[in-house]
Amino acid sequence: MLENFAHALAEAKKSGAQTVAVAVAQDKDVLQALKLAQDTGIAKAVLVGDAAEIRPLLQEVGLPADTTLIDEKDPAQAALKAVSLVRQGQAQVVMKGMLNTSDFLKAVLHPEQGLRSGSLLSHLAVFEVPGENRLLYHTDGGMNIAPDLETKKGILKNALAALRALGLAKPKVAVLTANEQVHPKMQATVDAQALVAAAAAGEFSPCVIEGPIALDVALNPEAAHHKGITSHISGQVDLFLMPNIETGNVLGKSLLYYAGAQMAGLVLGATHPIVLTSRAETPEGKLHSICLACLAARRGN
Repeated sequence: MLENFAHALAEAKKSGAQTVAVAVAQDKDVLQALKLAQDTGIAKAVLVGDAAEIRPLLQEVGLPADTTLIDEKDPAQAALKAVSLVRQGQAQVVMKGMLNTSDFLKAVLHPEQGLRSGSLLSHLAVFEVPGENRLLYHTDGGMNIAPDLETKKGILKNALAALRALGLAKPKVAVLTANEQVHPKMQATVDAQALVAAAAAGEFSPCVIEGPIALDVALNPEAAHHKGITSHISGQVDLFLMPNIETGNVLGKSLLYYAGAQMAGLVLGATHPIVLTSRAETPEGKLHSICLACLAARRGN
């Protein structure tokens, strides 16, 4: 179990640096994050993009002049080349640089050169929350807008595989809804009941899953007791499965802005981990995402 991002960085350092291929690498914040990752000993970079723009940035952020650099001025081709490096085993992680997310994902999903696995893509947010003794995982607050039951099954399978790679053999999972009663007019509760039944039938990798479950019960055993609910995960949840993207987005940003949490994120469902961070994210935040991707790549092999 990873206690915090410092613990994650220490774990990632143990087995040496993974190689991160950066698509359209003329992005100062991304390069600063890679400098931090290199200094920490968790990653080294292969940079794909406009060499004339990248070289001055290398000097500015302090990356070595001999950092592997592949000159490709066309952003779409640079993204394809970065993804191909991972596909060919020359890198273990692919990271988005200075290009649109849609263009980056087109390269990831390219039929011949991409990283298709047959699974859908989903987002995993990882939070270090003050006062908590472990990292907390939320999915999916970043990619799938209004997932139906089958999509939620795919999201859950992706997240469980990632958590297993990060050292959680049997995660405790809360399928979040507004309350604990199954109601036909509240589809999230119907889906939650179906997901728990699917887990009981062995459809997912090992986990302890409960739902429908409201956030207060998931977080606080006293709330569960007050509501007369017997829960095996209350106060111990590792993974929160969101009913829709709005819930994940609002809950995540509430943790960041009200609780002072730190966040990292991964895109799951491809053959290799994908780092796709917001341009507004700090270099330290990008470092944490790189760290988790390196851990997932190492332990997933």
